[in-house]
Amino acid sequence: MAKRDNISLDSVDRKILHLLQQDASLTIKELAEKVHLSPTPCWKRIQRMEDNGVIRARVALLNADKVDAGITVFLAIKTDKHNAEWSQQFADVMSSFPEIVEIYRMSGEVDYLVRIVVPDIPAYDSLYKSIISKIDLTDMTSMFAMEQMKYTTALPVMGVD
Repeated sequence: MAKRDNISLDSVDRKILHLLQQDASLTIKELAEKVHLSPTPCWKRIQRMEDNGVIRARVALLNADKVDAGITVFLAIKTDKHNAEWSQQFADVMSSFPEIVEIYRMSGEVDYLVRIVVPDIPAYDSLYKSIISKIDLTDMTSMFAMEQMKYTTALPVMGVD
């Protein structure tokens, strides 16, 4: 299991993180050249950041339309239950659906905000019915994304030129 200690990131670490977020398929040699290190120290920095949980994973990002997941739905959920047992049940139920790709506990008027990707409206309707059959919720409001104006998985890495 990876350690989760906070570590100090210098400008080279930050540049590595920035580059990996742009293209995780870069070889160690290519990455090292871009940050002006030799491959071994570059690899050691990456290993340290993985061991400390700064780098959680290296993944492939898919085109939603090409894998039949082109409809994005934001689901705002309100509940009158706020105890730990119900919250865990909610997390377990919602996490069991692969179409549900993000879940946030919110402050304000909405208790949870959920991002869902599905191929079409009938698929969403089926998912909706499954959700309400498995967990008691006070109110659910579905909002369909009409246009994706910006999308990135990259986090801002401060201190990178």
